[in-house]
Amino acid sequence: MAGRTVKKDGKSWYFVLTHGIKENGKPRQFKKRGFKTKQDALRALHELEQSLMTNSYIKPTKMLYSDYLLNQWLEDKQTKVKKQTLNTYRWIVEKHVLPSLGHIEITLLTPMVIQKLYNQLTKEKILSDENVQKVHTLINDSLKKAERWGIISKNPASLVDRPKAERKEIKVWGVKEVQTFLKYAENYNRYYIAFLLALTTGMRQGEILGLRWKDVDFEKDCLRITQTLSTDGKEIFPYTKTKSGTRTVDLPEETLIQLEKHKKLVDKEKQELGAALYKNMDLVVCTATGTPTNKDNIRRTFKAIIKKAGLPMIRFHDMRHTHATLLLLQGVNPKIVSERLGHADVRITLDTYSHLLPSMQKDTAVQFGKMLFDEDYNQ
Repeated sequence: MAGRTVKKDGKSWYFVLTHGIKENGKPRQFKKRGFKTKQDALRALHELEQSLMTNSYIKPTKMLYSDYLLNQWLEDKQTKVKKQTLNTYRWIVEKHVLPSLGHIEITLLTPMVIQKLYNQLTKEKILSDENVQKVHTLINDSLKKAERWGIISKNPASLVDRPKAERKEIKVWGVKEVQTFLKYAENYNRYYIAFLLALTTGMRQGEILGLRWKDVDFEKDCLRITQTLSTDGKEIFPYTKTKSGTRTVDLPEETLIQLEKHKKLVDKEKQELGAALYKNMDLVVCTATGTPTNKDNIRRTFKAIIKKAGLPMIRFHDMRHTHATLLLLQGVNPKIVSERLGHADVRITLDTYSHLLPSMQKDTAVQFGKMLFDEDYNQ
């Protein structure tokens, strides 16, 4: 280490440090200005010396966080995640990260600046608690990679607490409410099968709208879930949300009967329109021309039926929760329920529906007591 100088430059101080040799054979020189005191300049000089000696030196960059996210981090993610996940990342970056942090140089990002963004998103209710957590996960991952790539010396997001999210109470229907809904829904021929599949299989909306006839096995009374309709409804992805989402689900007899009935409707529309006008995508739930069903249309119809039937309002996704809840209350093994839902681990199922466990345990204790001590008990 040589050429250490600290001098006053007008009202401020600067330092010059010579260390190593450049590619052209000339001495490598580091210079930094703008320190208010000599002590500040010396402190910065010592930190630079230490980083050079330990090979932890990070070359200064003027790169904006926006340029890094768009041109490096997202570019890297293209080869590592599914297209639907990449679209979600891009939406978070463009809509919620860049407006607040994009103009800042990546080396100047601080924990306080990042925390300020989380506070704004939460207080102004711009995003749900779960989505604010996703913002944090994205920022933390991107800056962790920037640290690994040698763009920044330390990840500032690692010093920010993960935003909290209050678990929302799951709303489900009981058996009578399901029966009432299906009775009213029968009048909506085009969408009835979608509602029935949601309630009798626990399939996600995208999985239902991406289901093909070739995935339905009428001989083995089951269907195979292998693809899903994108969130915006513009594309069908040849994969499910997770690896475990690709699964086979057995069907009750009534669902099979309704599927056969619905197939006749679809085949009739296909024949009447003709091959030239009908876009045959082999979809079970489709428009009159064979194209994917608009998610907003099916949600509006769903809400209209609930209102007409006088039932408690729930989301389309809550029919999936209803399916799982009714199975668990029937005493079905949580492992089976987990497999039907396509959960990666049975612990996800148990954690999601833990509110059912107290009543289930009580019923189990009562039944167990009857089995052992009630002489009239018949297994």
